[in-house]
Amino acid sequence: MNQKLISFAVTGALLALGATAAVAAPDWSKVPKKDIHVFHPGATPIEWVQGKGEHSGASGLKKGETCAGCHIEDGKLSLDTKRLASKELEPKGAPKTGAFPVGVQAAYDASNLYVRLTFKAPAGGFDKSDKDNEVKATLMFPNDKVPLGEQAGCWATCHKDVRTMPGADDKKTKYATPGAMDLMQWKSSGKVVDGSVTDKRNMEGGKAGATAEGAKAGDVYTVTFTRKLAGNATLAAGKAVTFGVAIHADNAGGRFHHVSFNQTIGLGTDGDVKAVKQ
Repeated sequence: MNQKLISFAVTGALLALGATAAVAAPDWSKVPKKDIHVFHPGATPIEWVQGKGEHSGASGLKKGETCAGCHIEDGKLSLDTKRLASKELEPKGAPKTGAFPVGVQAAYDASNLYVRLTFKAPAGGFDKSDKDNEVKATLMFPNDKVPLGEQAGCWATCHKDVRTMPGADDKKTKYATPGAMDLMQWKSSGKVVDGSVTDKRNMEGGKAGATAEGAKAGDVYTVTFTRKLAGNATLAAGKAVTFGVAIHADNAGGRFHHVSFNQTIGLGTDGDVKAVKQ
């Protein structure tokens, strides 16, 4: 091999090493974990949350308060999950487990945010319409143009006229206009979604370059997401970003998932989850 070829080979190896280092997984043993509780929301769209006489927090939202501000106390849910499972708010049938914890860890570097979820997916679901996926794990990040995005998180995309809501159009999906949300999802079948929610739910063509990998050990799932700092929601060091978690357990489809309230990830700053710089 002549000197020029050797030079190219060494340069290529160094570039490959640099690329590997840039996307290397964080050392999760050095990243703190925060438990975020997800719960089955029933058929309670954003219109119900804002309605008079149905939800006592409607006035709070008008004042700029958040859903989590009222319903999370000392890291625990303050929520009537039995009411959410009642025929009044869940006419078809609710899963046996109303709420469960999801461990969330986050880290970031100059280009990416990494989010790791660990959880036990409960059995006893009512809806088992997704035969291909025992579990799906989803993260959503609203930009600052989504109405109520920072106050309600991914709930801002859930409207009374979308698919699987009682009496709604089966073809209409979640939407958030004006504005957009980054949507990323890992499916236990191995598929990964890098999408968005704009005037409809888009399961491909996302701007955040999302990737994900997951595994199950015993009864615990571990799912790790990687996304670019740039996207519909732009992330930056020194700032906190709103996000939401959703888990479809026991082959659940549509709205028969467990969701979180609005939460924040702080990139080197305070947040419900603090992302550690790598």
